[in-house]
Amino acid sequence: MSASAIHIVSPAQFDLGTAQTSGSERRAAIAPELDIESAIWGGLFEVEPGARTGIHHHGEQQTIAYVLSGVCEIRWGARGEFVARATPGDFIHVPAFLPHMEINPSKLEPFRWVVVRSTATPIVVNLPDDTWP
Repeated sequence: MSASAIHIVSPAQFDLGTAQTSGSERRAAIAPELDIESAIWGGLFEVEPGARTGIHHHGEQQTIAYVLSGVCEIRWGARGEFVARATPGDFIHVPAFLPHMEINPSKLEPFRWVVVRSTATPIVVNLPDDTWP
């Protein structure tokens, strides 16, 4: 397929071979691994009911997410001192190098986001669990 072609990527084609953080699952939809040349990365992010991700950041990447379903609490900061809640229809911006974690407060449903990253390959830097008190 030509680099200037439009690509349609169905869920069955999403790639689980992308960088992961404990407690969550990232699925690449727009990525070099799927033979799509792009300056940005796109995919889905999901956290199961009652789960939380490990503390991590995305290096030099900025991240934009759109909440498809579920409720998410996001904790961030040098000591994890800030918390916000995102619900379906919300957009989220995560600045580069910002340590954060996502928490699913629901015991019944996962939360799902559409995610776009500012580089073609996602950067995930998983931090030690004791990074925050």
